[in-house]
Amino acid sequence: MKKLLLSAAGLLAATSAMAQYDINTAQDAVKYATDNLTGSARFRGLGGAMGAVGGDPSAVGINPAGSAIFNYNTGTASLSSYNRSNNANFFGNNNRKNDNNFDLNQLGLFMVFNNGKEGAVMNKFAFGFNYENTQSFYNAVSITGNNPVGSIADYFVKYANGFGNVGGVGTGFLNNSNVYDFPNMSYIDQQAYLGYNAYAFNPVTNTSDNTSYVSNVPAGLKPMQSSYIRTSGYNGKVALNFAAQFFSKLSLGANINLHFTDYINNTNFIENTNNTSGSGLQYLEFNTQRYTYGGGASFNLGAIYNIAPYLRLGAAYETPTWLTLQDEVTQRISSTANNQSYFTDPQATMVGDNYTIKTPAKYTGSAAFIFGKRGLISVDYGLRNYANTKYSNGRYAELNTELSQTLDWAGDLRIGTEWRVKALSLRAGYRNLQSPYKNGTTLGDLNSVSGGLGYSFNGARVDLAYTWQQRKSDVSTLRPDFTQAAQVKTTGNNVTLSFTLDL
Repeated sequence: MKKLLLSAAGLLAATSAMAQYDINTAQDAVKYATDNLTGSARFRGLGGAMGAVGGDPSAVGINPAGSAIFNYNTGTASLSSYNRSNNANFFGNNNRKNDNNFDLNQLGLFMVFNNGKEGAVMNKFAFGFNYENTQSFYNAVSITGNNPVGSIADYFVKYANGFGNVGGVGTGFLNNSNVYDFPNMSYIDQQAYLGYNAYAFNPVTNTSDNTSYVSNVPAGLKPMQSSYIRTSGYNGKVALNFAAQFFSKLSLGANINLHFTDYINNTNFIENTNNTSGSGLQYLEFNTQRYTYGGGASFNLGAIYNIAPYLRLGAAYETPTWLTLQDEVTQRISSTANNQSYFTDPQATMVGDNYTIKTPAKYTGSAAFIFGKRGLISVDYGLRNYANTKYSNGRYAELNTELSQTLDWAGDLRIGTEWRVKALSLRAGYRNLQSPYKNGTTLGDLNSVSGGLGYSFNGARVDLAYTWQQRKSDVSTLRPDFTQAAQVKTTGNNVTLSFTLDL
C-alpha cells in the first residue's frame, strides 16, 4: 500500500545533483541557437539589413568591419517595449495569452581614430563595445483542451518503465523511498517517484521487483488538460570590437563575443481526467520551475569593400558559440485518486551538472546601394546549419542524434531601406528567417516587417522603430516527446527608442 504523503510541512529545503537523464531536450538546444531581431532603433527599422552599411553598434554584431564606417566617436543606448500574443490551438480548443515587458536592450560605445596622412595605407581604425539582448525569453502561453490521445499519467509511466539504456524503476524502491531520499535520486527516479505517490500509475504486479507499470486513468476518457507556461530572462552578448579601413575602400574587423544567458521556465500543468467512477486518477496538478544560467564565447570576422561610391559589399563569419550552462529544478505534485487527495512537495532544488551547448556557425553576405546622402537600399543573407547544434557531454548522445536528424540549413533574408529628408530619416525593413527544422513545423518560419524614423540635431540623433513579427511553433504541454503539443501562433509587436551621441 502506497503512503499518503503530506510531505511539505517541516521539511528543510535540500540541494543535490541530477543524474544522467535530466530535463534537457533537443528543443532546449535550438532555443539557444536561434536569435531575434534586436538592437538599436535604426538597425531594427532597417530590418537588421546593415551588414554592408555599418556605422551602427548593432550592425557591428553582424559584420565587425562596420565600426570602421563610423566618422566620429559614437555612443548609443536603446530601450525596447516587447509585446507577445500567443494563440494556442490544442485539439480544436483555442486559447490566447498576452505578455509585455520593457528593458534596456542595447548599449554601445565606439572610438574612431583618423589618419590624416595623405596616401596612408590605413585611413582610420576604430574599437569599442556593444551590449545587446539577442533574445528575450519573456513570454506566456496558455494551453487548454480535451486530449483524446493521452493523459499526464503517460508521462510518469514512461519514466517508471525506463527508456534508452535505463531499465524500469523497482516498485520496492518506490514504496520504500520518501521525500528525504528525493535529492539523491536520478532524474528518472524522481519523475517516477512523484507520479507513483500521486497515484498516476500502478504496478503490473504488486511485488518489490516489479519494473512495469500502467496508467491509473481508465481507458476511453478525454482528460481536460491545462498548461500555463511562463518564461522570463534573456540571452545577452557583449561584442568587443576592432576594425580598420585601408585605402579608403576596404574595411576589416573582428569581434570577441561574450555570451550570457538567464532563463526561467515556470510550467503549471493541470489535468481533470473526467473520471467519475470513484476509482483511479481523477485530478492532477504538476508544477515545475527550471532556472538555467551560464555563459560562453564566440568570434566574428568581417570585411566591407567599397566597389564604387554607390555600392558596398560585405562578408562576415561568426564561429559557433560554446555555452556552458547549469540548471536548477524544483517540482511538486498534488492529485485526487480513489476519492482521496495526495500532495508531495520535496522542497528540494535539484542542481544539475554543467553541460555545454555548441550552436552553429553563421555566414553572412551583404550588399548596400548608396544614393549619396539621400538614402540607401541594403540586403543581407545569412546561413546556418542547425544540424551542427550539439550538446558536448557524452550523456546527450541520443539528443545529438535527434538534433542532427531533425535540423537543417536555414537562411535569414533581411532587406532594408533608409531615406533622408534634411534632418529626418525614414526607414523600412523586412525579414524572413527560415525554420531550422526539416519538418518546418516544430518551429516555423519567422516573418517580420518594420518601420522607423530618426531625427538628427546638434551632433545627436533620436531614433524610433516599430517591428511586427509572426511565427508558428509546436509547444508541448509539459515536455517534448512525452506529452502532446499545441499549435501556437506567436505575434510580436515591439517598439524601440534609441539615443545616439557623437562625441
